[in-house]
Amino acid sequence: MDPRIYQIAALSGLLLFGLCRLNFEVTWAQAALTMGVTLATQWICTRCFRLPAFDPKSSLISGLSLCLLLRTSSPLWVILAAVLAIGGKFVLRINGKHLFNPTNFGLVAMMLLTGDEVWVSPGQWGNVAFFGFLLACCGGLVVNRAARSDVTFAFLISYLGLVFGRSLWVGEPMAIPLHRLQSGALLLFAFFMISDPRTTPNSRLGRIVFASLVAFGGWYVQFRLFRTNGLLWSLALFSLTVPLIDLLFPGRPYSWSGKSLPFFRPIAPAAA
Repeated sequence: MDPRIYQIAALSGLLLFGLCRLNFEVTWAQAALTMGVTLATQWICTRCFRLPAFDPKSSLISGLSLCLLLRTSSPLWVILAAVLAIGGKFVLRINGKHLFNPTNFGLVAMMLLTGDEVWVSPGQWGNVAFFGFLLACCGGLVVNRAARSDVTFAFLISYLGLVFGRSLWVGEPMAIPLHRLQSGALLLFAFFMISDPRTTPNSRLGRIVFASLVAFGGWYVQFRLFRTNGLLWSLALFSLTVPLIDLLFPGRPYSWSGKSLPFFRPIAPAAA
């Protein structure tokens, strides 16, 4: 089973529940606009780059993630964010992989371009929605035997260790870091963004190094620089190091079929 199908189902369920019951700060019209532009951009890029077939699954995940995280009062910024998110993965490529996670690139690019006109929802959904989505995320790792679960675990262990370690150092009650970590945005980041197999390093050791760097960068931005969206900025920055990590720690590239691609394509024997 393609792991993206389960991810689409989990994100769609959360978005529908949020729109119907949780009063998300996003309208049905904005959600429809986001999804429509992401799919249209995927189709246009498929034609422009002459890909063999239109595959909407990855763009659906990006569009749903933008619906859950992106907040703005301007439809123009919604359209531009969706175009940048999908278009970026076709244009910004190194060694056959897109350099940035599409959702991460779209969000960071829009925050840089527009300042306060675009912001990211912290994703405080309440205990029921948070723990329900947490179970869905964990179930996705088990059901689909995700080949990039190691980067999620490495990130969570590193980030939770840093957050709890800081609280112990400054003498905060443990209720404070627990409250900080009950964020829907953190779940989306850990299970759908940093774990993107097309943007993470190819080797397991490389992915662990990458996840640890992103965790430290996000923690540093939030708790030392006292700025919001530390994890998004950190992922965008350290995504630039993935080609170097792949060079230092070689591994087999990931295929959505669930099998790793070989290092080298076999050469067909010459005809007699």
